[in-house]
Amino acid sequence: MKLAFLPAAGALLLCLGLAACSPTGAALGVAASGGLAASSEKGFATSVDDAAIRAGLNERFFRRDLELFADVGFSVEEGRVLLTGNVPTPGDEVEAVRLAWQPEGVREVINELQVRDESSLVDRARDRWIATQLKADLVLDRQVSAVNYSIEVLNGTVFVLGIARNRAALDRIERYARQIRYVRGFVPYVRFLEPEA
Repeated sequence: MKLAFLPAAGALLLCLGLAACSPTGAALGVAASGGLAASSEKGFATSVDDAAIRAGLNERFFRRDLELFADVGFSVEEGRVLLTGNVPTPGDEVEAVRLAWQPEGVREVINELQVRDESSLVDRARDRWIATQLKADLVLDRQVSAVNYSIEVLNGTVFVLGIARNRAALDRIERYARQIRYVRGFVPYVRFLEPEA
């Protein structure tokens, strides 16, 4: 059964790579995400809706401004959009938030953009390394469903967007994050499936 998801996962990774290049590639990502969506806590329909929102974001940012498209990162979970990255001016920040609200189905925009770009090439490389390390830790942990989370790292701060089964699952993710070298902070935007006691 698990092997059936491998081709879809490979197609999704390929399409996500294409999504960074064009809005057409982003649209392909919507179709390819079906295999992984079936295993997500949020369900197939919500996963497809989120993929459609992400495709809409890619298209709008790509058409509006290639520099903004390159500077702004976004994650989508249950119609909630998390914006991260560094933009040159406050006007760019306002424009990014405005664009993020445009796709149909967006319920919330969380703005974690930084206006002044103080990150060096080394900082960006560290952020990518932190994100890769944390994602690998989550994939290898059978008690955490990695598919339920989007991870963004900006200047050493880890942003987690998604759905956790309970507080213990989120605490587990935070422990992984804080054990990684160069992590300065942990900011969760997570909904719990089980009500807190």
